[in-house]
Formats: sequence, C-alpha cells, structure tokens
Amino acid sequence: MNAPRLLGRLAAAAVLVSSLATAAEAQVLRDAYGNPRVGTTSRQGRATTAAPRRASTNVSSNAAQQPIRFGIRAGLNAADIAGDAVQSFEGAADYAQGAVTREMRPGFHAGVYATIPLGTGFAIEPGISYSEKGTVLQGKVPVPALDFLNTKLTATGRLAYVDVPVLAKVFVTDGFYLFAGPQASFLVSGKVRAEAGAFGFDAYQQDFDIKNQLRTIDFAAVGGLGYQFNNGLGLSAGYDFGLSSLDKNNRLDAFNRVIKASVNYSF
Repeated sequence: MNAPRLLGRLAAAAVLVSSLATAAEAQVLRDAYGNPRVGTTSRQGRATTAAPRRASTNVSSNAAQQPIRFGIRAGLNAADIAGDAVQSFEGAADYAQGAVTREMRPGFHAGVYATIPLGTGFAIEPGISYSEKGTVLQGKVPVPALDFLNTKLTATGRLAYVDVPVLAKVFVTDGFYLFAGPQASFLVSGKVRAEAGAFGFDAYQQDFDIKNQLRTIDFAAVGGLGYQFNNGLGLSAGYDFGLSSLDKNNRLDAFNRVIKASVNYSF
C-alpha cells in the first residue's frame, strides 16, 4: 500500500471519529420529568456518552431508576353543563328576550397526585381531588315597566365530585409537558340554590337537594398542558370533557364541562 493512499484512509477515519464524538456531545439525555440528565461531561460541559449504543442503554436504565414523586395540587374551576337540557334552556332564554342568561359557575379543586416515571420524558400520573362543578342561570322579571325594581333571579347548580384521573404526561421540552387521560368522578353532593332579590337586596334563598336525580359516577376525558419548575413548583391548565349524562333516569342529556387552572408542588 503506497503512502498517499494510507494517509487518505487515516484522514477519513479521523473525520469519522470526530463526527461520532460531536454527535455524542450534542445528545442531551432527559429523565422522566423532562429535565436534562447528568452524564459524563465533555470539555464543553455537556452530557456525553462513550458510544451511541451505550447511550441508549444508559437512558433506559436511568429512566427506570427515576423515583416516584408525590405532590399536591389546587386551583380554580370554571364549570358549565352542556347537552339537550341546555339547548332547551337557551331556546327558552331567547323567548324571554334576554331576561335569562347562562354563566359558568366558579369553583375550586384541590388534591394529591403521584408521578410515576415510565421512560425518558414520559410518566403516568394518577391523582385524587375534590372538585366543584355545575352552572349558573341568571334572570330578571321580563316586564319593562318593573325594571325600576332591579329584580334578580339566580339558580345555581352546585355539584361537587371527587375526581380520580389517570393521566399520561409527555415532556416536550425542559419542564413543558402535555397531559391526557381518563377520569372517573364520584358525586359528593348535588344541589340547586335558588335566590331572588330586588332593589339590590336578597329577599329569598333556598337550597334544593337533587343528588338522588344524578348519576353517582361521571366519566370524562381530560387534557391540557403545564410547566414544571426545577424547584418543585408547577403550573397547568386543563379541560374536563364529561362523557356520561348526569341524569340517572335518562330523561335528558347533560354533561359536565370544566376548565381548570392549577398550581402544584412535587416533593
């Protein structure tokens, strides 16, 4: 073998080794919570591995060794009810020429969860929480001649559940994740509060128990997004899309819809 050919092959081998080293340095390994995993440091201080095959093995090994983290979560709800019953009501509201309106019911939720790592950037998160749902109907006496009375009629559907979601979390980048999964909700209480007033004063208020007319278990699909900081704090926003009709007698269709904004802390 002549010297020029030997030197050419050595130069090609050097380029190949350099390319492999650069690719290994550029690979950032992440744990199941989306954070960069500490590995062997290069001169530039980035996570590296000796070879691509070994890197794959280390990722699986370290992902499996990530600890289960527990946490607490609380936040605000904006709840509503959708379905045939609401469509009928909206038709009646139009007939009343704006005397009746429908609004979301504000509420809160609070509970605990466990984050179970299953792989790099992926985890399953079961949880349990108390959550307020329902809707609000606002009205007034539809007689223009009586507007001076400033009448106010309010009917508030006050539903309370224990939510048990099982969510899949996928970390897209450091800290930022998407989540989705099924949820079973167990009815705690179901009431309608009727209120009436005039001249700015409440003249009447009474709660009616409707729990025996509602299904005790509600199923929903849950989805949303969030951000988890390295110090354990996190923020998220999600949507509960009810799949089960609330009326246990099947006389009408009514489904829970809930927007949630949450703050959480993982230990």
